[in-house]
Amino acid sequence: MKEIYFRTGELTVGYNGKALIKDIEIKIEKGEILTLIGPNGSGKSTILKSITKHLKTIKGDSFIADASIGSMTYKELSKLVAVVLTDRIRPEMMTCRDVVATGRYPYTGSLGILTEEDELKVRESMEKVHAVEIADKDFAAISDGQKQRILLARAICQEPEIIVLDEPTSFLDIKHKLELLSILRSMAKEKGITVIMSLHEIDLAQKISDKIMCVNGDRIEHFGTPDEIFKDDIIKRLYGITKGVYNINFGSVELPKPEGEPHVFIISSCGRGIDLYRRFQKENIPFYAGILYSNDVDYVVAKSLASQVFEEKPFMHISDDVYEQAVTAMKSCDRVINAGVEIGESNKRIGDLLSVAENLGILETI
Repeated sequence: MKEIYFRTGELTVGYNGKALIKDIEIKIEKGEILTLIGPNGSGKSTILKSITKHLKTIKGDSFIADASIGSMTYKELSKLVAVVLTDRIRPEMMTCRDVVATGRYPYTGSLGILTEEDELKVRESMEKVHAVEIADKDFAAISDGQKQRILLARAICQEPEIIVLDEPTSFLDIKHKLELLSILRSMAKEKGITVIMSLHEIDLAQKISDKIMCVNGDRIEHFGTPDEIFKDDIIKRLYGITKGVYNINFGSVELPKPEGEPHVFIISSCGRGIDLYRRFQKENIPFYAGILYSNDVDYVVAKSLASQVFEEKPFMHISDDVYEQAVTAMKSCDRVINAGVEIGESNKRIGDLLSVAENLGILETI
């Protein structure tokens, strides 16, 4: 078992001496990615600012390999931890290259003169975030997304053991979100750099993180692996979701299912019904879905959007009970849509369902 590299001990954070979140317990190994998730204003930024000494802690401390962060000088800390916070820096008359170069200052002398090796690290850092083409531009004149990339380059240039980022994907388009997270993943897994960050996009947090911390106002609700954290009840409670659903299996958000009595029955399998489910949701048309095996990709989305899903256990023959329920529901409908279904030995009764719908004169095939 690997040793814990970064941890907190009895940490309480807040502002002006007033406690906001108490008993924060973090334990992560070197090279792991910890992501803080939770509603806006829940305290994620406060925690990140406290463990990096941007805010004075109310109680307790943070430790890097058992060395107290509270006891470190800022220069000592800057050689171990790089920080990218949401607070926008406002440098006067500095190019993007100048901003990135400030990441080398913990290693320069009192005059802050960069060596050839320092200059090389500045360029390499900008190359990693695909920002070489804006190196000579005024930092104040570039877009927020470009600023985010430059600040990440500055953090990389610092050659830290730990990198702390507050909402690093804000202002980035999808291409640059993926590029940034790929860079962080590479830094963590190939170079052993520990990453601690907050994200709004919980689908990305689910995919990239080794550990997740759920922050909700005055408390930490959960701390664990993505498999332990990303469960329907935990995410719904954390964000107070009452309309719609976060689809744990797909890592996607589904809007609320249409209300009312269904008059459409959708038959599909192997992902062929998903686009139709979502189209009917947008058009506010309630529908039935089935008969689906619970390991079918269609089933995952149908459970979020269909008024009722007629389901069977994987690899089992369709039972009389499930079949009769589906037929009864289908007979109450005006339309039965065959969105595309693979029929084999175990689900051959789907063929019978289609025949019933055809005999009723309500079958449509798309």
